[in-house]
Amino acid sequence: MNVKKQNIEDLVLLTIVDRDANLTKSENFKEIVFKEIESGTRKLIISFENVEYLDSSFLGALVAILKNLVPKNGRLTLIELNNDIRNLFELTRLDKIFDLKNSLDKAIEGFK
Repeated sequence: MNVKKQNIEDLVLLTIVDRDANLTKSENFKEIVFKEIESGTRKLIISFENVEYLDSSFLGALVAILKNLVPKNGRLTLIELNNDIRNLFELTRLDKIFDLKNSLDKAIEGFK
């Protein structure tokens, strides 16, 4: 899975480069993010700007990431989800659990 990392002050932005976020990529993505958390990252933003398709296994990976981060007093924000992906979060009611923002600026604002 191709992920681009960017440090913004005390935040880490991970941008998923791939168009599909699916079963074949979910484990690898989870490992990348877990390593980031293990290295001390507590404020994490994941951008879905390039992602056109997300499946349930990738949703599961995101839930696992959140469950790993929250006990460490960490926060996770997901940004730039297309309408189909946002609808998936709403249908599964995961929009009540995850912090979803439209833009990076809004996400950064939310951490202040």
